[in-house]
Amino acid sequence: MPLNSALLPLAQAGGTRQLVDTLARTPLSQIVILVVVLTGLRLAIYPTIKKTPPHMRHGAYPLYRYANEFLDALVYAAVFVFMVIRPFAIQAFLIPSGSMWPTLYVSDFIVANKAVYRYSNPKAGDIVVFRPPKAAAQSPSDLDNEGEVAVDFIKRCIGTPGDVIELRKGVLYRNGVKTDEPYTHLSRCTRKEGSDCLDFRDYTDAEKADRLPQSFKFVKYKGELIPLDYTDHDANSISPRTDSILVENDQMPYNIASQYAFSDPDDAQKAEALPAQPIPPGYYLMMGDNRNNSFDGRAWGLVSRDRIIGRSEFIWMPFSRWRVTR
Repeated sequence: MPLNSALLPLAQAGGTRQLVDTLARTPLSQIVILVVVLTGLRLAIYPTIKKTPPHMRHGAYPLYRYANEFLDALVYAAVFVFMVIRPFAIQAFLIPSGSMWPTLYVSDFIVANKAVYRYSNPKAGDIVVFRPPKAAAQSPSDLDNEGEVAVDFIKRCIGTPGDVIELRKGVLYRNGVKTDEPYTHLSRCTRKEGSDCLDFRDYTDAEKADRLPQSFKFVKYKGELIPLDYTDHDANSISPRTDSILVENDQMPYNIASQYAFSDPDDAQKAEALPAQPIPPGYYLMMGDNRNNSFDGRAWGLVSRDRIIGRSEFIWMPFSRWRVTR
């Protein structure tokens, strides 16, 4: 599949995309500094405007007046948007990866509703923006100065507190009941930029038949609740065996975060024999719709309630992609 035409304008306007994303993520401390500086400029200009008598309000006077009004508008906008709207209501986010394809494309901008989870909790099926746990970092460069993963993630909520979630050879079971997932896809990358995939296509029927299906559950092993990914050959292996004749990364049956990987096959066998455990109170399981191209809760575990930011409501940019996200 060629790069979707909806992405072309955004791909060609990377500077604008980056500017919007930077503004959306500007730290509050920088906004406060900006407001103080702009207010200082207004205070410097205002005496000149006030002391100029009506009969002398020409020449540079209109420039001073317009500058004062413009700075005034910027201050109110900064306070309203960054100190009221963004913390408590909505925020824009840029989609950095294809883990939610085709629900969300790489470089889509979505609006997240941050207010909804102030009076309710995420439900299965919600598309959620959250701060991932440290186990989601695949290298030290993925962490910021405070040791947190440097980017926000967006995935679909699959399990809520008390749910027993299992994948049995690729089929989702919630509390023992087979669950339909019409939003999921198995895909292959068709266009890359460096190591990042920008576009995908669905597997053919032959590729689906060729792929070794993944199973998954949470188990309590050695006193710790861990995600367990397994096939007929192995469990939580850094290099899982695949029977596919197509040897590519997206053909691997599963991925697992390094801290949950087993080096001893006996550990894998013991863990696989354990029963599936429910999601504990205050935690949620997130997975990507692009099921075999998503590094998600199957690999690094659960997301605590206090790390959840908001629910995706709609795509607002590029405009040709405008739609409600469900």
